[in-house]
Amino acid sequence: MTLSVGKKAPAFSLPRSDGTLWKSADVYSSDGKASDRKGGKLVLYFYPKDMTPGCTLEGQDFRDLHPAFKRAKTTVLGISKDSCERHAKFRAKEDFPFELLSDEDGKVCGLFDVIREKSLYGRKFMGIERSTFLIDATGTLVREWRKVRVKGHAAEVLEAARSL
Repeated sequence: MTLSVGKKAPAFSLPRSDGTLWKSADVYSSDGKASDRKGGKLVLYFYPKDMTPGCTLEGQDFRDLHPAFKRAKTTVLGISKDSCERHAKFRAKEDFPFELLSDEDGKVCGLFDVIREKSLYGRKFMGIERSTFLIDATGTLVREWRKVRVKGHAAEVLEAARSL
């Protein structure tokens, strides 16, 4: 499946920071109808690593705008390859009101095509490219942001969610 704007987002499930399973089917159904339980929009933001400067700032921006996202009927989820335990510590430390999902094996990162070759101090490695996806209540990908710059990003995503 190739991910593209205007197409259905892939269905997936991942463990939350508390170890319980989160399922995309709980937000939207595979038949294109909004689920009775949620029926809202979904923001998935993929980030490289818990408790690093850029990832902390990004999470704080989504945290600070969380009430506005709720008013826009939009669920925010952060996804990285960190463990549930590390996510729980990060959430508690930063008081994040939204869930962080653990994709330790990188399968969901693969579905959303966010694994890229990166370079740090001359060393090349594969890692998560900071990316965000906005999915409507029917499960359709309506916007994507790749190679995200943190400053002002959460506000831009909020405006896009409000416009739906």
